[in-house]
Amino acid sequence: MTSDPNFRALTGIAAFAMLALTAGAAIASEFERVRPVTHAATQKECGECHMAFQPGLLPAVSWTRIMDGLQDHFGENASLPADTAAAIRSYLTQTAGSGDGRLIRITEQRWWLRKHDFEPSIWSRKTVKAKSNCEACHRTAAQGLYEDD
Repeated sequence: MTSDPNFRALTGIAAFAMLALTAGAAIASEFERVRPVTHAATQKECGECHMAFQPGLLPAVSWTRIMDGLQDHFGENASLPADTAAAIRSYLTQTAGSGDGRLIRITEQRWWLRKHDFEPSIWSRKTVKAKSNCEACHRTAAQGLYEDD
């Protein structure tokens, strides 16, 4: 082993870079396969208007904020009876994933943006319509499978 401080600094930087790349790959692959929605009320109530998104796609704090704002749920009134909302909130927050809790849109999470760096015209295609329409490109999204292959 050398005592050259420059060599040690470069070795440390290289190790840190490898760790960062490995962590980035783990985070990216973490969201290619998530547990499917298994809660009947979540599947029914959320699935009436859009695919019932898996709890693992957002952190608990984001799900809490979404459930607190159902009266204006992305421009729609998605209010639910208190007992139903409480059951869904519990399911979402207890099985939540990781991410930036300041954000409530899955499509604004860093991991999502990294995986979806496409030309803006993609999102306006008739077959896609919106960034939140996962099933347009990921046919098995409802089962929690978002692999690229």
